[in-house]
Amino acid sequence: MQAAVDGGVFPGAVLLIRLRGERVYHRAFGCAALIPAREPARLETIYDLASLTKPLATTTALLRLVQDGRLSIEDPLQKHLEELKGSAIGEATVYHLLTHSSGLPAWRPLYEQIAEEDRRAPGFLGSSAARQLALTLIKQEPLETPPGARSCYSDLGFILLGMLVELVGGRSLPVLCRELVFDPMRAPLFFLGPRSAGSPDTTLVAPTEDNPWRGRLLRAEVHDENAWALGGVAGHAGLFGTASAVSAVAGQWLDSDAGRSRILPSDLVKRFVERQDRIAGSSWALGWDTPSAPSSAGRRFSAASFGHLGYTGTSIWIDPTVELEAVLLSNRVHPTRRNDAIKQFRPLIHDLIYEEMVASSR
Repeated sequence: MQAAVDGGVFPGAVLLIRLRGERVYHRAFGCAALIPAREPARLETIYDLASLTKPLATTTALLRLVQDGRLSIEDPLQKHLEELKGSAIGEATVYHLLTHSSGLPAWRPLYEQIAEEDRRAPGFLGSSAARQLALTLIKQEPLETPPGARSCYSDLGFILLGMLVELVGGRSLPVLCRELVFDPMRAPLFFLGPRSAGSPDTTLVAPTEDNPWRGRLLRAEVHDENAWALGGVAGHAGLFGTASAVSAVAGQWLDSDAGRSRILPSDLVKRFVERQDRIAGSSWALGWDTPSAPSSAGRRFSAASFGHLGYTGTSIWIDPTVELEAVLLSNRVHPTRRNDAIKQFRPLIHDLIYEEMVASSR
């Protein structure tokens, strides 16, 4: 970890490891900030979790709605999102979005049109009208393949899932996630936006990019442009938290897989974290990924493992066969996103974690 800091993989990071229900490693390395002044990373440093929002917030909240019988993963989107009726994406199911097999493309710069509207009518950014525009733009997006044909990782699909969860749950995503996920799991994770409740001490939030498009160093505001245009609250990105908070939710998934959670039902969790063979050539489970060759989880985590990555330099990998959980939080996009050295680092650190924590204890 220190060698990664010294080598510029990231300015700093926090690594948390849990083994067989016990926290066995929790350390901070390097700096939380390099500019405008150097600040040390601490165990309490709050990171922009980027796409860890997908499994920790959106997928977990969706599982709770399925658990309560308010939603089925086989429901077509147009059953709940009436705006999608008659469109190709409206016929895709919740299952297709969770497995990234809806046919939607990976990404589109929705924020550009939302920002353009905001220039004409200040206050549009983050408004309900901005969210409606995003929904319309995604609805108009031609599908690259028929739903279920193949998997293509898609932020657009999870933006729709976030909207679906809000509609079915009857509350905003921050409120719903707090009630169904974060509070019961004692996980102080949160969104930073106008529809969020409360605000943390921003001095604890690690900055991300010195962003030329927004013209400022981003701190305590989401790095992802589309999530920012939607007010910092979206199904694909926007979540913030510490390594301990991430572990509180990830640990519930691991504990439930082992039959120990009183919050998440074991049968549903096992279904969600299992690779879905219905999609040929896909490594995706439901809202989670599984190891594929080569994998950011390295070579030692088993095929039963599940995890996810975040663009800002975050990751979770969980191996239920040995009850191992590894949470790595960094801000590798600080001060610029033009640094992808973490791609080579992730498999190395996960191999080392397995060797030090599992293999050496046998």
